[in-house]
Amino acid sequence: MRAIATLLIALMAGSASADTRASDVEQRWVAASSGAVDYQLGGAYPPPPGVTIVVRDRKAAPAPGVFSICYVNGFQTQPGEAGEWLERHPDLILRDPQGKPVADPNWPDEMLLDTRTEARRLAIADIVGSWIDGCADAGFDAVEFDNLDTWARAEGLTLRDNLALAEQLVQRAHGRGLWAAQKNALELGQSAIDAGFDFVISEECLVWRECEGYRRLYGDRHIDVEYIDDLELEGFLAGCGAALPHLSVFRDRGLASPGSAAYTRAVCPT
Repeated sequence: MRAIATLLIALMAGSASADTRASDVEQRWVAASSGAVDYQLGGAYPPPPGVTIVVRDRKAAPAPGVFSICYVNGFQTQPGEAGEWLERHPDLILRDPQGKPVADPNWPDEMLLDTRTEARRLAIADIVGSWIDGCADAGFDAVEFDNLDTWARAEGLTLRDNLALAEQLVQRAHGRGLWAAQKNALELGQSAIDAGFDFVISEECLVWRECEGYRRLYGDRHIDVEYIDDLELEGFLAGCGAALPHLSVFRDRGLASPGSAAYTRAVCPT
């Protein structure tokens, strides 16, 4: 009986701690959301002047003094990790009718995860959940789950199954006091809000004419990234104060670091 009581106290303390941290995260978001955002997945570097929100890969340290978002590839493998997944979790990789792993058509070095059964979703959530824990332990404020929309790029996957996995990942993030970001997939509509997402990160909402749709769902809790290969800088700046959300950034597709010839970055004027 004493052991059960101790466990209950520990669980209640953990829940209270997560709730307190989530409240702190909301306050940090409110303070940061009037500034500018930077998307640093190609490599971490000191935030440019005026930047108050930074997105970095889960393997990078959070940027100090800003609202830090941890990028997690929740629905397909990261580049360079295919061998590890095939060796340790071969049953979690989506396969074609010939048994060959299904790759992302745009990123052929990334394999899609198989979300079609509850058992597989639980196994994926356990793996990705350890990464979420790592984001929380490192001091990030939120998590971005990329490639939620794999159902649109592969036969067999469904919106319903991906959303079921997303709900598990959001719960894990909330359990650690982190906010969770929807990534793209405007077609989810209200079901994304119902899944518990706190804000959204979109790519090229201006190009795809989706900015207003995200605004209706999330209001000002919207970060957008536009890319130079699909939009000229003049077009980006023309969208500022109109279609684009305030927290928008114009980047090179590879998200290079300063010093690289490919590095491109601009934000809406304040």
